[in-house]
Amino acid sequence: MSDFYQTGVISTLHRLGKPSLERLEAELLYYSKERPIALILPSLYSELKGEALKGIVKELKEVKYIKEVVVSLGPCNEEEFKHAKEFFSVLPQKTSIIWITGKRINSILEAIEASGLCLGETGKGKSVWIAYGYVLSKKDLYVITLHDCDILTYSRDMLARLCYPVTNPNLDYEFCKGFYSRVTDRMHGRVTRLFFTPLIRSLQKIIGYLPLLVFFDSFRYALAGECSMIADLARVIRIPSDWGLEVGMLAEVYRNCAVKRVCQVDIADNYEHKHQELSPDDSSKGLFKMCVDLCKSLFRTLVSEGIVFSRGMMNTIIATYGKTAQDMLERYEHDAAINGLYFDRHADCMAVETFRNGIKLAAEIIMKDPLGVPLIPSWDRVSSALPGIWEELKTAVEEDNS
Repeated sequence: MSDFYQTGVISTLHRLGKPSLERLEAELLYYSKERPIALILPSLYSELKGEALKGIVKELKEVKYIKEVVVSLGPCNEEEFKHAKEFFSVLPQKTSIIWITGKRINSILEAIEASGLCLGETGKGKSVWIAYGYVLSKKDLYVITLHDCDILTYSRDMLARLCYPVTNPNLDYEFCKGFYSRVTDRMHGRVTRLFFTPLIRSLQKIIGYLPLLVFFDSFRYALAGECSMIADLARVIRIPSDWGLEVGMLAEVYRNCAVKRVCQVDIADNYEHKHQELSPDDSSKGLFKMCVDLCKSLFRTLVSEGIVFSRGMMNTIIATYGKTAQDMLERYEHDAAINGLYFDRHADCMAVETFRNGIKLAAEIIMKDPLGVPLIPSWDRVSSALPGIWEELKTAVEEDNS
C-alpha cells in the first residue's frame, strides 16, 4: 500500500517504492544461518490438482533460505499421500509431508486424547498445530512461517517479506502477520471488511476501551492466513481447531507477547485466492460457517478477558453491528466508485445480513455454553503430559516419508 501511516498499537511495515527482492533474500540467507526457518503449508489434497499450489511450488524452488518445508496434508488415503510425496519431491529444501489421517499420526493423537487433552475436530487449526509440534520436535528451527496453499498470485517476494521481520535480529519481532489488498474488478475479502472489522468496532462502542479489542483493530487484515513467528511462541500458544484459527491465534499472541514485538507487513500489491461461497441458507458451510466459528472464538476470548455477556448485550451487539456494517459498506461503495471498480451493493448487503445471522447464531451458542470446546492445548502442556511425544511425532513423520 502506498501510505506509511502507523495505525493502532502494533508496528506496520509498509511496501514503499520498489523493494529489492535480491537484497531481502541475501539478508535472509545470512540471518537464517543463525535463525533457521521452517515453512508450514497446510494443504488439502484437492489443492494439489489446482494451479495455485503448482505456482507456489515453482516459486519455492528458487528460495534458498528456507531450511525445511513442512506440508500438513489434510484427509487423504495412502495412494493420495504417495502422490503428495511425489508432488512435493521437486522442492530442493528438505521437505516433510505430515499425513494427518495416517495410522502413525492417528495413533499419536489418540494417545494425547487418552491423557485427558481435547484436540477438537479435524480442520485447518488442528493441521497447523500438528505441524507446529513436528517443527518443535526438530529443535534446530528458530522461525516458523505459515501461509495458505490457494494463493493464485504467489511470488517469492511474499515469502521473503513475511519471514524478514522475525528472522532479522535487528528487528527481532516475535510475531508478524501479513496484509494485502484483495481487488480484481471489484473488492473481495468480505469476511474481513463486512464482518470482522465492523464487529470489532461495534464491540468497542459497547464495551468501551479494552486493550485486546484495540489490538485486534490494529491489524489491517486480521484474518489473513499468512504469518511468521519464533518457534518458542508456537510452543506455548493454544489455538482453535476450526475457522476461528486466526482470531484465536491473535488472542494467544496478545496474551504471550509484548505488543512492541508484534508487527504486520505488507506482503503484496494484490492477493488472489479461491473465494468461498456465502451459503446464506446453510450455517454448516461457506462464509456463514466461517462467520459463526470466528464469532464464537471472539466471544469466548472476550469472556476469558472478564466480559460478561447477557441476552440484552448480545441483542445490542447484533443491532450495533448491523448499523456499523452498513456505514462501512457505504464507504466501500464510494472507494469503489473513485477507483472505477464494480460494486454490487445487493451482494454486499446480503453478506452483511448473513453475517448478522451468524452473530445471532453464535450468540445463542455462547449464551448456552460460554466455554464451549476447549482450545487445542499448547505443545508445552502436551509434552508435560507425555514427555516423549515430540520424539514419537518426529519418528512417525520420518517413517511416513521414508
